[in-house]
Amino acid sequence: MSDDTTPLAAKVLTVSDGVVHGTRDDASGRALVAQLTDAGFEVVEHRVTADGAELVAAVLREMCDGFAGLVVSTGGTGFAPRDQTPEGTRLVVEREAPGLAEAMRLISPLGRLSRGIAGIRGQAIVCNTPGSPKGCVEQLGAILDVVPHALRLLHAEPTSH
Repeated sequence: MSDDTTPLAAKVLTVSDGVVHGTRDDASGRALVAQLTDAGFEVVEHRVTADGAELVAAVLREMCDGFAGLVVSTGGTGFAPRDQTPEGTRLVVEREAPGLAEAMRLISPLGRLSRGIAGIRGQAIVCNTPGSPKGCVEQLGAILDVVPHALRLLHAEPTSH
């Protein structure tokens, strides 16, 4: 998939009724794209979908299938009735990665309110982050140091462990 000089691939999915309808700015999606780029990832796609488990699942399937890299969603992980990103993600992932989700939640007190999950579909790692620009960047930052190693393991590349 990559060596240390080849950028790792990433995709960002913003889950927000407001962004889809043009009543809310996609600050979180842009913040994740910038963070991933700064961390050496090549962001190859940034999409937006409305809230709801089935919509999220359909878009995540499209984004993951045939893709080897990191897929990060922002939004839909809270307690509001339309916050169904984790439910949609569970319909898509083949294996959960609870250690990643736990590390993301532990980054701040408000992180405990995130219901986001992390998992694997094919050659992709999927991580849910909150919809706030501060929250999504904090939570992704909690795991970015281990994601390259996780992707190498997932792609059966030689590692030093």
